[in-house]
Amino acid sequence: MFKAKTIFSGFSVDNLSSAERFYSEIIGLIVSQDKMGLHLHLPGGGTIFIYQKDNHQPATFTILNFEVDNIDEAVEELSGHGVVFEHYDDMTDKSGIARGLADNWGPDIAWFKDPAGNILSILENPKAADA
Repeated sequence: MFKAKTIFSGFSVDNLSSAERFYSEIIGLIVSQDKMGLHLHLPGGGTIFIYQKDNHQPATFTILNFEVDNIDEAVEELSGHGVVFEHYDDMTDKSGIARGLADNWGPDIAWFKDPAGNILSILENPKAADA
């Protein structure tokens, strides 16, 4: 039977320098680099590999979800660093947060993009803490 030694995910960007600054200085992850690309070191373990691709096309779906204790504080902090949150008609409030908890359809979540246009999210899901 197939047995993986380790597992990691990866995605492309159009500029490694911009990605490194964003993920380390704005998002606050530990980022290391080798000649192939960047390694995002995730809280709790695990890594994600980021590589530069000349004909990069941003992902049209959420590639990373960051769970936070307080989504309103996280949106405010990231906005203060220049992060622009996506707004979806009839779904998000003026801050860019979809209030899923109040509507009983999922977590409170807000979407934004990295410098390469890939979609990311922050979410608050108190139910996950109870599990």
